[in-house]
Amino acid sequence: MGIRLPSVILNAKQICRMHSIRSKNHSDVPKGHLAVYVGETQKRRFVVPVSYLNHPCFRDLLCRAEEEFGFDHPMGGLTIRCKEDAFLDLTARLNGS
Repeated sequence: MGIRLPSVILNAKQICRMHSIRSKNHSDVPKGHLAVYVGETQKRRFVVPVSYLNHPCFRDLLCRAEEEFGFDHPMGGLTIRCKEDAFLDLTARLNGS
C-alpha cells in the first residue's frame, strides 16, 4: 500500500486540476475546495477542502476506491463509491482534528 500512495497523490492532484478546469461555471466551489460525489448507487455531491487529500484516512479511502472501482468522473468531480454514512463519519473526524 505504501508503494501505491504516491500514485494516489498524483492522481488526486490531476483530479483537482481536471476539476478546476471543468468547474469554471460552478461558482459554488470555493477556492481550495473540490467537489466529491459519494454513494454506492445514488451519488450525493459534497464540497470538501483540498487539504483532505493530505490526510492519511482520506488517502486510504481514495486508495480503496481506486483499487475497487478506479477513478471515474462522469459528473465533473471525484466519484467515491462508498456508503454516505462512512464518508460523513470520516469528514466529521477530519473536521475535528
